[in-house]
Amino acid sequence: MLVVHGGWVPGTDRPGQLALWAEDPDLPSATGSRARQRPHPFAPGAGALLAELAETSDDVRDALGKATAGSLTLRLPSSARGPLPSPDTGMESTGRGARLTEWSVPVLLLPGDAALGALAALGEPDPAGPWLAGSSLRYLSVLAAHACDLARRGRMLPQLVTEAGVATARWRAVVTGADAATYRDFATAMPAVVRATGSGVADTLQDALAALVDGAARAVMPERILLGHRAGPKGPLPDRWIAALTAADPALPGARPAEERELREALNEWLRAAYEANGPIRVSFRLSEPEPGSDAWGLEFALQSSEDPSLYLAAADVWAGGRFPGLPPRPDETLLAGLGRAVRLFPLLHLALREQEPAALEIDTGEAHEFLRQAAPLLQAAGFGVQLPAWAGRKGVGLKLTTRSKSKKGSSSRAVADSGFGLDDLVDFKLDLVIGDGVVTAEELAELARLKVPLVRVRGQWVELDDRQLKAALKAVGKRREGELTAGEVLQQVVDGGEEDLPLVEVDADGMLGDLLSGQAAERLAPVPTPAGFQGALRPYQERGLSWLHFLSRLGLGGILADDMGLGKTAQTLSLLLTERADPAATVAPTLLICPMSLVSNWQKEAARFAPSLRVYVHHGGTRQRGEDFDAAVHDADLVLTTYGTAVRDLEALRSIHWGRVACDEAQAIKNSGTRQAQAVRSVPARTRLALTGTPVENHLAELWSIMDFCNPGLLGPVKRFRRRFQEPIEARQDEDAAAALKRATGPFVLRRLKTDKTIISDLPEKNEMKVWCSLTPEQATLYQAVVEDMMDAISSSEGIQRRGNVLAAMTKLKQVCNHPTHLLKDGTRLPGRSGKLARLEELAEEIIEDGDKALIFTQYAEWGSMLQPYLAAHLDRPVLWLHGGLSKPKRDELVERFQTDAEPMLFLLSLKAAGTGLNLTAANHVVHFDRWWNPAVEDQATDRAFRIGQSRNVQVRKFICTGTLEEKIDAMIERKKALASSVVGTGEDWITDLDTDQLRELFALDPAAVR
Repeated sequence: MLVVHGGWVPGTDRPGQLALWAEDPDLPSATGSRARQRPHPFAPGAGALLAELAETSDDVRDALGKATAGSLTLRLPSSARGPLPSPDTGMESTGRGARLTEWSVPVLLLPGDAALGALAALGEPDPAGPWLAGSSLRYLSVLAAHACDLARRGRMLPQLVTEAGVATARWRAVVTGADAATYRDFATAMPAVVRATGSGVADTLQDALAALVDGAARAVMPERILLGHRAGPKGPLPDRWIAALTAADPALPGARPAEERELREALNEWLRAAYEANGPIRVSFRLSEPEPGSDAWGLEFALQSSEDPSLYLAAADVWAGGRFPGLPPRPDETLLAGLGRAVRLFPLLHLALREQEPAALEIDTGEAHEFLRQAAPLLQAAGFGVQLPAWAGRKGVGLKLTTRSKSKKGSSSRAVADSGFGLDDLVDFKLDLVIGDGVVTAEELAELARLKVPLVRVRGQWVELDDRQLKAALKAVGKRREGELTAGEVLQQVVDGGEEDLPLVEVDADGMLGDLLSGQAAERLAPVPTPAGFQGALRPYQERGLSWLHFLSRLGLGGILADDMGLGKTAQTLSLLLTERADPAATVAPTLLICPMSLVSNWQKEAARFAPSLRVYVHHGGTRQRGEDFDAAVHDADLVLTTYGTAVRDLEALRSIHWGRVACDEAQAIKNSGTRQAQAVRSVPARTRLALTGTPVENHLAELWSIMDFCNPGLLGPVKRFRRRFQEPIEARQDEDAAAALKRATGPFVLRRLKTDKTIISDLPEKNEMKVWCSLTPEQATLYQAVVEDMMDAISSSEGIQRRGNVLAAMTKLKQVCNHPTHLLKDGTRLPGRSGKLARLEELAEEIIEDGDKALIFTQYAEWGSMLQPYLAAHLDRPVLWLHGGLSKPKRDELVERFQTDAEPMLFLLSLKAAGTGLNLTAANHVVHFDRWWNPAVEDQATDRAFRIGQSRNVQVRKFICTGTLEEKIDAMIERKKALASSVVGTGEDWITDLDTDQLRELFALDPAAVR
């Protein structure tokens, strides 16, 4: 398996570059060399790497279009025999005697502008593909995503820099407030491989973020958006600089030194002011509409908390002596200084600054429009607060589609649902032009076009109009605006959303078409009763889900069932298959269900449990059927289960069958549309499609397009059009109109319910989470202190990979001490009386057993679990089950079955890695995390083995933490950084290895309060 690594090569007088290289442990080792920089024996050539990556997807192939082959000298951990395998390969390496050695490594080099696309395409490779992304490549991908987020939020400013002796226009990030904390976290988390060329963390991160933010800013700003014309080579430098900010070539050759110096000083002052404006208190501006009959707009000044915008003090109150928590001693000076900086961005403010105590500015309609279109975005980018009327930024002119159902004279000929509704049903339609919330006539529209006023009040409501919108609206007046359409044609019109300059902004439809378009079909459809062959009873919300699934399926439409984890997506899907087969005379093609390998057994068992009449064929493993035997197996099956990896390998066989349905469980596996896995799954023919996911797909628009394109191919149009119409406006500008249009387009096909919503399920019990603080015994404290002193000496006297290894070893030893001295010493000595955690677990376990309850106990250390299991069994005088990665699948299934069905109170000890996902263990109403994984998402997944549908009691979740130790300190760090913890910090412990020695000493230090 090829492991692909990423490094960043900072530039000296030019932008840095992304370096991609790989290691292949299967390559034959090259003969020894005594050269100072030997070729890396396990690194494939740059050409071979490029060919391998280009096969991944079209997106990757396009992203690597600017890659050039090269060679770098990298300092990598090595032994006397050669470079050590990276942890990403899965190969064990003791690391004894490891040292940093220089190796010549073939690389693919990408300039900064191309690095952004490459990292987006490579960060999450196909799990079934021939290569893996190393931790360094994943880190750089997260950094690239952060750069895009900064650009989307306007957290950058334009600058003039010198590259290769030439003045150059570049965008630079503004990292203040929460972004500054994130920046520090990225510095802490940087894997050493990223800077293996020998550069430091600070230089590498600064250079990489600068290049990525520049690329991201240019990506969100179409060329020439900042200037109506392209300045000539001899034009004024400011004009050429503005044009170069969005041009393919940012260089500005021939700039006169005096002109360059003047512009650079002004821009540096702007950047400095941005950092000043982004303190804890900022100046804010609020634009308010004029009173009816007046043309006087109000622009109110205020002081506002940057962290909590609800803390707001109008300038008039500032001058009156008002205060709120966190204000500086002289808030009046802060207000005046902020207004002085803002006047450069909105010159009209100089009128207010003539006043001794400026509090507001009165402006006319033209000036208000100038503030809306020009000044407000600049002020926000510079760190000022801006509050605009709710209508600001919305499309002024749009279309309203009204449809009314016709009385039915008979059933339609195809795609008829149980309600009698079909996509070929005819409906009456009418298209109206609307401005704001009201319909306008052709005459009113013509008058507005004649006036050519960009900001007007229409029927009491202010709206912005531009020439393009008005021209598109006038053109639409002459087109057919009422008549008959089929329901399917209406559905497509709603999804298309009108034209770019004349969008569809409102839909008014009645009947089942209205329910479908509004996303309320699941609530309005008559529930489909639990099918006769279903062993059990569906909950009311599950019956509504079944009705929705059946409704879409009968129409030939695909859907995304995105119910929260534990709400029974499996049961609803199986009941759909039974409902389709309720009529013995019906001929129903089989359903192909694709899922991760870890869930195949779960689907097989759940089908046997809930729908034993379904014929299930598992197409996976070395004994799976092929050729005619495969065709026969599918012909005799109602449900065919396979994995994503098998689907890629056996694609031709799967494509030879025309399935009744293709369903994807954990559909986030196809969220990256360019991967071979996603492309393969989409190419399997089916009458209808279904995606199952517990993830809120609407939060990630590129992923939403990919999953929706699987469910209803082509419905949302090509991905480039989707990006232009929805993704870029919503993510870059938070465009409410685009968000509403996307919701109208996708709402009919997405059903998501949350298990915390009591209107959905009122009988799911509470999940009570608590931290259990444990003291160390004197023996543990002595051991802990000895490990700290010993390891800090080793850390202080080492560097590079040896230091990194020493830090990780110290982490492991200290966590083992917190568990139990025997866990560290491995001397087989007695367990009782020597550990604060174990004593607390003994007490808790006795209470659980006495109350007749069951508990799950998670540990990340299999070796500790093997010590703990026999001790607890003897202490409690009852069996304690123990599930770990070394067990066979039949043995695992046997333990789960026993725990779920045995009526006796019981403890189930589990390895977090082996049992954190995919198991249904609702017999437990207690969950104990004995030691911490330090990744909230992983721990939550483990907890949800018990907190899910089928749970009838409150679930108590306890996380054991030793006070005064690194466990308490890292838990506090994770609580402060939860947003980044899941993507960078929480992915492991590597981020701690880059802390300096003083920071490590503080982290490891034992507080006196730790010992009981």
